[in-house]
Amino acid sequence: MTETALDRLSRHAGIAPEYWDIWGGIHRTTDAARVATLRAMRVIAEESGAGPALKEREERPWRRGLPAVAVLREEAVPYRWEICFEERFSDWPHRWMLALETGETRTGEFRPAELARLDQREVDGTHYLKAAFEWRERLPLGYHRFTLEPPQAASPIALTLIIAPGRCYVPPALEGAGRQWGPALPLYAIRSRRNWGMGDFTDLRDVLEAAGRAGAGVVGLNPLHALYPHNPEHCSPYSASSRMFLNALYLDVEAVPEFAECGAARRQVADPRFQARLDALRATELVDYRGVAEAKLAVLRALHRHFREHHLAKHTPRGDAFLSFQRAGGEPLQRFALFHALQEHFHSQDASIHGWPAWPHPYRDPAAPQVREYLATNGERVEFHAWLQWLADEQLAACGQRSREFGLGVGLYRDLAVSVDRAGADAWAWRDLLAEPASIGAPPDDFNLHGQDWGLPPFIPERLTECAYAPFVATLRANMKHAGALRIDHVMGLMRLYWVPPGSKPEDGCYVHYPFYDLLGILALESQRNRCLVIGEDLGTVPDAVREALAPLGALSCRLLIFEKERGGFKPPAAYPAQALVAVTTHDLPTLRGYWLGHDLELRARLDLFPSEELRAQLTAARAQDRPQLLAALQREALLPQGVTAEPACAPEMTGELALAIHAYLARTPAGLMTMQMEDVLGELEQMNVPGTTTQYPNWRRKLALELEQWAADPRISAFTEMLRRERGTEPASTN
Repeated sequence: MTETALDRLSRHAGIAPEYWDIWGGIHRTTDAARVATLRAMRVIAEESGAGPALKEREERPWRRGLPAVAVLREEAVPYRWEICFEERFSDWPHRWMLALETGETRTGEFRPAELARLDQREVDGTHYLKAAFEWRERLPLGYHRFTLEPPQAASPIALTLIIAPGRCYVPPALEGAGRQWGPALPLYAIRSRRNWGMGDFTDLRDVLEAAGRAGAGVVGLNPLHALYPHNPEHCSPYSASSRMFLNALYLDVEAVPEFAECGAARRQVADPRFQARLDALRATELVDYRGVAEAKLAVLRALHRHFREHHLAKHTPRGDAFLSFQRAGGEPLQRFALFHALQEHFHSQDASIHGWPAWPHPYRDPAAPQVREYLATNGERVEFHAWLQWLADEQLAACGQRSREFGLGVGLYRDLAVSVDRAGADAWAWRDLLAEPASIGAPPDDFNLHGQDWGLPPFIPERLTECAYAPFVATLRANMKHAGALRIDHVMGLMRLYWVPPGSKPEDGCYVHYPFYDLLGILALESQRNRCLVIGEDLGTVPDAVREALAPLGALSCRLLIFEKERGGFKPPAAYPAQALVAVTTHDLPTLRGYWLGHDLELRARLDLFPSEELRAQLTAARAQDRPQLLAALQREALLPQGVTAEPACAPEMTGELALAIHAYLARTPAGLMTMQMEDVLGELEQMNVPGTTTQYPNWRRKLALELEQWAADPRISAFTEMLRRERGTEPASTN
């Protein structure tokens, strides 16, 4: 079959011509889907076809001379990258310079005719050649810049040269047969007698201390990404305003140093009416985000005024530390703070304004004169949001430090969402790099016969490459900071994402491929530099190529007990891989008790989430088989609690003893990392999030039943701790 211009242009843009669906059938990408996707990428305009865009993209590499970026592995000497040049200059000297990240520079020149020729092409009457430039000296890891001065060129051309290691960082505690364990929990869900209605960074520090004392090596969290201070009800950590910055509602206001200095703020908090508000916020079963935000932001604004008057104006060391933080944060921090000041401003005028796409048109461009004018006249408002980030960074840094002091082998394990909210700060700052009208989603499967639209915008692959992957690098650095491990949500997205074009149904979407090899190299480089373990969330239908690439990289796979089955029942512990994070379940799935009772199936039926009654019946029947099969697996390991049998007709209640036995089963796997959901330790029924719902279910709001101050004396937590120390061979920390 003859390849059309649309075929070739789609291939250049990374659009897959087809994919295999979950039922084993091949789904071919329609021309309509390809055209809509190319328009979302801004590759073709409404009035033009594929021809002009194809011509420009095929000729671009020849005209520009160097690719924008090359990601090479450290050991792959000689390093090679392509150079294109006009044939008439083949024998002319071409000067080059290599500027290393260290500041060292190398210079030289070559004649293209001396290089190994790879290809040739005529572009608008000019004959070009392509050759391989080789660098035979081993280069240090990092981000370097190679510039070339072709003869008669108006200006030099540049290549970002990224030298990456072959593997990610693995902490000493996981080397060899090392096995670590620890709790996983949503930070907001922690109850404590001192927080203001949701978990905060001081609660996290206390959890890390308790984990270290118990012999745990890790504490896992959901994303800490920045949300919307003006709209605290937008509370999904996987739909963030920014993945580069932190959720300021996690601040412990009373731990901010200015609180101890500011008498007015202390009197405000000590007022009986304010204390009654805090008591009410602590007592709720669900997090009252609006109430928490109103209480915290009122006091934080007062503390910011105090900080400006007593530290910035007087040039104290603390004031200088904030200014240093601002300088280090540079333009990304300023744009983030500016976005939230502008959004707060426009929202106060019109409550329906949800983000930058609804702002007055001139303000939608971060570089617009109107935006600069707002910054010049509203510096204090903008500074407030940067100051909140400084405080959050201070408090999270203290948590990371505490995890090291208490000897956690891995430490804090953070989570990176797959994308951002399309109306938020990151989407505004990187609007030219995102296909803002398109959405990430998933193709049809048994659970969603019409596919899924997650409402999150994807990066445009070629634009990500053109900027040398700067957003990806910055996002990794921000989320590896103060952490010992980073979970990459939907890690398949490094290779391909399912795009739903604007105006299309999810079933009419297509897969778009990304520069997988390059992104893995950057991931390994940032992992090593930040001494941060990488965990790839590879659950569900994931191409074999993803797992095959992650394994030699040293990244951990994710394995959940409730999915790890083989013919005849659940996999034995020995069948699990060592290079994995194992858990019974996660925040998007039923709790152990909910799974055992089939509560999640009843809930999905009640919320009308099943695409068919047939599927509901199939899953209900399968769950009825899961219970005796899991009991049989426990019996094989001699883990059945006293009085419990594996008889299919005698499924017991989900007692604390049975939950403990199931976790002991998982603890016996060779997997390097194991986490247990605190909801399961405490025997809770309701799950934290039900995918496919918004207002139908209180997602991301449920609090844990037990106050943090009671954890140390709780027999359930003590039993889990003792079992995990025994099964995983770890000892409690001796640090006081």
